[in-house]
Parts: sequence; structure tokens; C-alpha cells
Amino acid sequence: MKTTTGREDLLRGVWRENPVLVQLLGLCPALAVTNTVANSLAMGLATFFVLMGSSLLVSSLKGVIPHEVRISAYILIIATFVTIADMVLAAVVPDIHKALGAFIALIVVNCMILGRQEAFASKRPVGRALLDAAGTGVGFVVAMLLMGTVREVLGNGSLLGVPVLGSGYEPWVVMILPPGGFFTLGFILLGFAWWRGRAEERPAVREWPHGVRTSTRKEAA
Repeated sequence: MKTTTGREDLLRGVWRENPVLVQLLGLCPALAVTNTVANSLAMGLATFFVLMGSSLLVSSLKGVIPHEVRISAYILIIATFVTIADMVLAAVVPDIHKALGAFIALIVVNCMILGRQEAFASKRPVGRALLDAAGTGVGFVVAMLLMGTVREVLGNGSLLGVPVLGSGYEPWVVMILPPGGFFTLGFILLGFAWWRGRAEERPAVREWPHGVRTSTRKEAA
């Protein structure tokens, strides 16, 4: 196993290995329920809760769970926390719970959560497992909110139900329909790829004595 620090475990899932924008995991809810910011936030927080709870139990019980049935045990643990999240959403925000529908139950089969249990939580101490889960969960929430904001603003002209583009704005209805999820994710990934390409093109600068700065990028032939 690669040696990492707690800070790296926490920040890895937020940016460098973002589950949606980099690893392209958890795309089912990311495409289906991000038509509004409220739905995106509810799904993101529910997934964050399940990820944290399951990582805590898996890491705590890693010495007790038999290797032969570990995947089944992980799924049962995840399903337990999904059930709790489902009941809490139904009691606290029934309208959003109804809008999310079956996608709450589908958190059980989110490969992002099961993957973190198998690849990390089952092999690390509880503290490190929670840091990894928190980073991955925050990265998922950020991606969901980013997509939800774009789709609601363009599709409804509002943000959290509050009009932001004025009465003269003609909503892009397609953005709140299923194809809008694909369009939004595609444009966000395109923007990230462009930004990374620009970052790689920047010349590395070497500091020399007396303030002399030289570029280490090779000149084109």
C-alpha cells in the first residue's frame, strides 16, 4: 500500500481524485437528480453520511469480518446507513425525498462507496478511513452542487427557487431534463481538461542567484 499522510487522504478525493469529475464514479445520481440545487445538496449529504458511517464500521470491524464474505458484509453495512438516510430525508424534507425517489436506495450500489471500503477503509485505521471518506464525500458534494447550480440557473433561471436571471430570461428547459445532465457534465469535464492543459503548458521557472529567472521549458524546434 502506498504511504500517504492524513492531509493527502483528506484532500485527494476533493480535487485530484474527485469521484465524479476525475474518476467518473457515482454518475447515476449526478446525472439524474442534479436538476435543482436542493436535490443535489440532499443527495450529496446523504451520500456523505453513508460514506462516513460505512467507513467507520468497516475500518473498526476489519479484523472481525471474514475475508471470504467481506463484500457482502460491506454491502449490508452500507445498506444500513442508506436506510437511516432514507428515513431521515423522508421525515425532514418529504418533498425532496419524493423528488429523489429510488435514487436514495441506489446509494447502496454506488461503486464509489463500495470501492472506498474495499480499497481503503478495510486496510487503514479508523482515523485515516474517516479522513479519506470525508475527502471523497466533500468532493462528491462539490461536484453535485456544481452540476445542480448550472442546471437550475440555466433550466429555471433560479437558484434554490429564487429567480436570479430576471423575468425576461427564457429558460433552457433541456437543462432540467435528463439530456441536460449529460450536457452539463460534458461541458464541466471539457472546462477542467482545458484548465489542466493550460496549467501543463505554463513554463517551469527556475530561480537563480541575483534574481535571474530562466524558463526550463524546451523551445520548440
